[in-house]
Amino acid sequence: SEFYQLSKETADLINETKKNNKRIISTGTTTTRTLESVYKKNGQIKEDSGWTDIFIYPGFEFNVIDCQITNFHLPKSTLIMLVSALASKEIILDAYKDAVDKKYRFFSFGDAMFLK
Repeated sequence: SEFYQLSKETADLINETKKNNKRIISTGTTTTRTLESVYKKNGQIKEDSGWTDIFIYPGFEFNVIDCQITNFHLPKSTLIMLVSALASKEIILDAYKDAVDKKYRFFSFGDAMFLK
């Protein structure tokens, strides 16, 4: 579980962005889990705080985010499942192969991926 706080200002900005048919780009898996949890809990995005224990894996229907920027995560982790739910297992495996071939930095700040 992770604790989150979503401000009214951020919720309003997300709702306005969605209303205008623009993309919501989440930065990190915690943000993704937060936004999808708030939506699941309230049926909408609004100011909220609490704990998220949402488990996102392939087949998950995203209601809020359209894209994500995130680190390269540890193999065999739940975070690999989360990013695979957004992009697909095949795309993630290809990205990891490319990252290894190009000697990207894993598991720390540095290299990241943009998923859509």
